[in-house]
Amino acid sequence: MKQFTLPQTSFLFLLVCVTLAFFWILLPFSGAVFWGIVLAIVFAPVHARLLAGLGQRQNLAALTALLLILLMVILPVMLIASALIDQAVGIYGMVSAGQIDVNAMSRRMIAGLPDWAATLFDRYETTIMDTLQEKLTAGIAQASQLTARYAVNLGRNALGFLVSMAIMLYLLFFLFRDGRMLAARIKRTVPLDSHYKKPLFDKFVTVIRATVKGNVLVAVAQGSLGGLIFWLLDVPGPVLWGVVMAFLSLLPAVGAALIWGPVAVYFLVTGALWQGIVLALYGVLVIGLVDNLLRPILVGKDTKLPDYIVLLSTIGGMSLFGLNGFVIGPVIAALFISAWSLFASAEEFHED
Repeated sequence: MKQFTLPQTSFLFLLVCVTLAFFWILLPFSGAVFWGIVLAIVFAPVHARLLAGLGQRQNLAALTALLLILLMVILPVMLIASALIDQAVGIYGMVSAGQIDVNAMSRRMIAGLPDWAATLFDRYETTIMDTLQEKLTAGIAQASQLTARYAVNLGRNALGFLVSMAIMLYLLFFLFRDGRMLAARIKRTVPLDSHYKKPLFDKFVTVIRATVKGNVLVAVAQGSLGGLIFWLLDVPGPVLWGVVMAFLSLLPAVGAALIWGPVAVYFLVTGALWQGIVLALYGVLVIGLVDNLLRPILVGKDTKLPDYIVLLSTIGGMSLFGLNGFVIGPVIAALFISAWSLFASAEEFHED
């Protein structure tokens, strides 16, 4: 074991302290920094093509890539978010005004149950209805609180959002322009043998690109298809439910079915047979097929992670880090598997 001298130990201690202090300073804008790095990695091939086409003019290529991201990613997301807020407020107003009567809808659903289920419900009707009423009252109260809180904090949060967006775009420009130099410097600085550094860095970049590209494309496809069928079937708030399905589709295998499945069941038991059958078939054969076909091609093929690892790491990452976790979780899982594979191969090499 190498023995460090006092000056070396002191410098390492100083290095750890200033590194932790630097990350502490960045903590308030961690989301902006994180997504700036992610977008720089995902759009690096696009920037490379622009750089080659613009005669290696670094500033112009970085600015052009930034404008493409604004038009292709940020502007559509803001438009969808605006429509989402409008429909969410509209549905809440319809529920408050009694235009959407949840109790009447539950009664219709109960009336359409099979005889054995209706008999069982009659036996426990009081308990079930009291519980349902309690849950509905709590849900409406919570929705009222959230609406009031959103109205009060709208101006304050808008300023923070604009600041974070400006920081992300500012950082993204320099990551495009100087990204290769920064990546090379980080690789040289990391105290690992090149035998370990190259596969770990390659896996890190590959998983981020595959996860963002694959999950986002699958989410957009499933949310769009789900919102379309809800609009055709005249379900209130198709944009709202489409966005919810898009977010839920980040969870492999189960995602969007958590929304269209209960709606299909509601249609079937309330006598809207053709709507229920169309929605069920559409959900399984179209929305579900998108997940089954696109996700393994776009995510699993590049990351080489088993489906159950992708599912568990995505759920775990989102529970710990929020929306950012759908990227962080699979990246940590992929690096975990890669690191242990490198360790196993090194042990086998030493044994031989």
